[in-house]
Amino acid sequence: MTGITRGHLLVQFIGRPGIILRTNRQRIAITESLIHRVAVAPMMDWTDRHCRYLLRLLSRHTRLYTEMVTTGAILHGDRDRHLAYDASEHPLALQLGGSVPAELAECARIGADYGYDEINLNVGCPSDRVQSGRFGACLMAEPRLVGDCVAAMQQAVSIPVTVKTRIGIDDMDSYEGLCRFVETVSQGGCRVFVVHARKAFLQGLSPKENRSVPPLKYDYVWQLKLDFPALEIIVNGGIASLDEVGSHLQHVDGAMLGRAVYHDPLLLAGVDGRFFADHHAVPTRRELVIQMLPYIDRELNGGTQLKHITRHMLGLFQGVPGARRWRRHISEHAHRPGADSRVLLDALEMVETPGKLTETGYCSEYG
Repeated sequence: MTGITRGHLLVQFIGRPGIILRTNRQRIAITESLIHRVAVAPMMDWTDRHCRYLLRLLSRHTRLYTEMVTTGAILHGDRDRHLAYDASEHPLALQLGGSVPAELAECARIGADYGYDEINLNVGCPSDRVQSGRFGACLMAEPRLVGDCVAAMQQAVSIPVTVKTRIGIDDMDSYEGLCRFVETVSQGGCRVFVVHARKAFLQGLSPKENRSVPPLKYDYVWQLKLDFPALEIIVNGGIASLDEVGSHLQHVDGAMLGRAVYHDPLLLAGVDGRFFADHHAVPTRRELVIQMLPYIDRELNGGTQLKHITRHMLGLFQGVPGARRWRRHISEHAHRPGADSRVLLDALEMVETPGKLTETGYCSEYG
C-alpha cells in the first residue's frame, strides 16, 4: 500500500465534510468523523464490559474501547472471558497488546469474528510488565515492526486497524521523530492514530506517573493533522470536559476522554446532542440506576458478583449532594455474600432521602 507522506494534500473524508483550517501554505479539512469523533479510552482494570454497558446508556455514539487484551490471553486463555460483551456496547473497539505480526493477525481475525467494529494496537502503555512482553510504548522505537503488525492485521480483517500511541518515549521525543513513526506505520495500512499527547518514560516513572508527570503537548498532535491531512488523528490525554473536546475538534478529527469519564460518567450525557446532533432524552442519575437493574440481575444470575459491576457506578453522583453516602453504602455492602440490586436501591434512597434507615441499618426498598 502506498505510504502517506508529510504535506500530502489528498484528504480522506470519513463521514461528512467538516471544518476547514487555513495555513500559509494549504487548506486542511478536519473531518467530522462519525466514527472516532468522541471516544472513551481503553483503561486497564476499568473499561471492562460492565463499565462499557453503563457508559453506553449515556451515549449512543461515543466509541468505546476494551481494556488492552494481550495476544497470549486470547490465543491461550479463556477467550470468552476476555472478549465477550453485550450487543448494546457497539460501536466497540478491541485493543490488542502484542508485537508478533502473525499472532496479532490471528487475534484480529478472532476479534472480528466476535463482532468488534475496530482492532486497535496498543503502542502507548509504559508499564514494566508490558515492556517485558515487548509491546506497548516501547514499540515506538520500532516503527517498522509496528507497520508490519498493522499490515498483518489489516490483511486478516476487513474492519479498521488503528494504533494508539504516545508522542514519544524517553529521549526519543522530537516532533520529527513522531512524524517518522506515523509515516512508517501508515505505510502498513493504518489510517487512524489515537495520540496521547504526552511522551512516556520507560524507566523511572510508574504507569500512574506517566499519565500526569510528562507535560502535555497538544500542539504536536494538532500539527500531525496539518502534516498528515489524509490520516484521521484523535487526541488523548488530560481532556476533562466537553468544552475541551470541542476545542480540540477545531484542530483534529476526534478527542478521546479517559479518567474524567470514569470518575464522573455523567460527563457523557451531553456528547450525543453536542457532537452528533442526536438530541435524544438522556437518563437522569436515578433513571440510570434503574436502567442498570435488569442488567445487574441478569449478571448476578450468571454468577457475577455485584461488586464487579457497582465499582464502576461509584461516581454516578459526583458533585451532587449525597455522593459520599452513595459511595459509602455501596462500598460497604456490594461485596457481601448474596448482595443484589437492593444495595443500589437502598443507596439511591439514601441520596434522595438522607438519613432514612430501617432498624436493620438499610433503607427501605425503593418503590
